[in-house]
Amino acid sequence: MRKETLLKKQKVMHLATIDSRGSPHLVPVWYKKIGKKFYIGTNTRTAKAKNISKNNKVCFCIDIGVWHPIDGMMITGKAKLLREENKVKKIAGQVLLRYFKTLQEKSAKQLLDQTDCVIEITPLKTTSWHY
Repeated sequence: MRKETLLKKQKVMHLATIDSRGSPHLVPVWYKKIGKKFYIGTNTRTAKAKNISKNNKVCFCIDIGVWHPIDGMMITGKAKLLREENKVKKIAGQVLLRYFKTLQEKSAKQLLDQTDCVIEITPLKTTSWHY
């Protein structure tokens, strides 16, 4: 499966950050690829945001399939937290529109209200597979 097709089909990314003890912290997140970068709406109180503010190295996996065919990619990169309110709401809204028909839906509104930063990931290395 082509990478772009995989990214359209699989809407959950497993994001790994590094905590203050040097241990990995792995969480499933919603995301959107815009250009060459990946974006994740979140809140500065989350462990992933706190981890990125101290160590910008991240790795994530997007995969699909349990039995043949299995397709996936692992990407390592550098992350930064975007905090400018207008930019955060615009990008977070774009992310949420992958999962909701409109931002007027109750859950979408709640998530957008809780989002005070966006993680921007610049990929450095991609490894992909197809079995």
